[in-house]
Amino acid sequence: MSHNSSPQIVTTTKGEALTGTIRVPGDKSISHRSLMFGALAVGQTKIEGLLESEDVLATANAMNAVGASCHKHEDGHWTVDGVGLGSLLEPEHPIDFGNAGTGARLCMGIFASHPIAVTMVGDASLSRRPMGRVLDPLREMGTQVIARRGDRLPASIRGSETPLPLTYRVPMASAQVKSAVLLAGLNTPGTTTVIEPVATRDHTEKMLLGFGAELSVEVNAAGERVITLQGQPQLKPQSLTVPGDPSSAAFPIVAALIVPGSNVVVEGILLNEQRIGLITTLLEMGADITIENERESGGEKIGDIHVRHSNLNGVTVPAERAPSMIDEYPVLAIAAAFAQGDTTMLGLEELRVKESDRLAAVARGLEANNIPCIEGKDTLTVTGGATGIGGGTVETHLDHRIAMSFLVLGLAADKPVTVDDASPIATSFPSFLPLLKELGGTVRFQGENA
Repeated sequence: MSHNSSPQIVTTTKGEALTGTIRVPGDKSISHRSLMFGALAVGQTKIEGLLESEDVLATANAMNAVGASCHKHEDGHWTVDGVGLGSLLEPEHPIDFGNAGTGARLCMGIFASHPIAVTMVGDASLSRRPMGRVLDPLREMGTQVIARRGDRLPASIRGSETPLPLTYRVPMASAQVKSAVLLAGLNTPGTTTVIEPVATRDHTEKMLLGFGAELSVEVNAAGERVITLQGQPQLKPQSLTVPGDPSSAAFPIVAALIVPGSNVVVEGILLNEQRIGLITTLLEMGADITIENERESGGEKIGDIHVRHSNLNGVTVPAERAPSMIDEYPVLAIAAAFAQGDTTMLGLEELRVKESDRLAAVARGLEANNIPCIEGKDTLTVTGGATGIGGGTVETHLDHRIAMSFLVLGLAADKPVTVDDASPIATSFPSFLPLLKELGGTVRFQGENA
């Protein structure tokens, strides 16, 4: 979606308890990588449970544009007929990534070490987001880049015919930067090394190993993760099942915690240690959350998350937890509004460069709904327990997680909460609004009868 169409104004209202057993869409991070790694393998990869959001479909289109064949079958599964490393074709037209920041940044890594020229474009939101932190190490490997001021899209990339292996220390906690360098290293002769001072989500490493890459991960004397990749392996096609996305599950989880009487089970969720910081934090706040039916699939732990309405208490969330819940802070702020006392979140600088300046967007949304908060440079403190909250209209800045978070707020607030545009939700969680209704939430689109 270009997000240039008419805004979708949506209001949620306090109502009955939320109850039911649901499934959320497949994990976005794993869905993106399944398509990419399938395209770089030789042969056919089969994917069950792919998240069919606009972001992921943009990645499928990108892989098709460079010669792979990503195809959905009647029974819902997908196949990717890969062309193999070093065999990507130069696309005939610019590749439109829509709002897909992960797709765009990881594809930059893939294209960087293939001798092809690719022009990458995105929607208004993606075109505002900085790409320099990904492009800088790729330039060191020999990639040529022409981009708008501030390394923003549109950008034209010419991959190197003789890419140079790199040892790169990631200057910030970013799984996307790490992954882009590793993906560039796949088609680079020699050894590519990424040093990660703060551990981030490790789907790229786990999936590369599953596809047959020669990769090792060690922790050095300074406590840093050192990821070493041998270039130019022959990746082998896989059969994959994508688990439920914990970032999407966060919204019904928090909704169940804050709406009195609620009892919700979210099935089949990814429980990777680098992705469950929100669950850890909510448990510290006193949430009634249990993990049931734990099992393993494709090297990843998954389970069902059982949530009941809870009386929450404010906590301090340490900065080192940020990489494991970076996408969940907006909805954590909603939970914090219903906790007793202050919840202080530290180490949030990454939120400044998401789909929006997420830290500012959350703070403005809280203020619009009479929830006391203090926005720092890289911190947010929310004071819970206020009365008379809600009643505001939230500016989403075309950010799907801002939209979903404040729609969750409206389900428990004293007054209805409106978001100025819910259409970006389709980028990650197309079934979000129907799912809220299925659980018993009161959701009204502008123009509908109350």
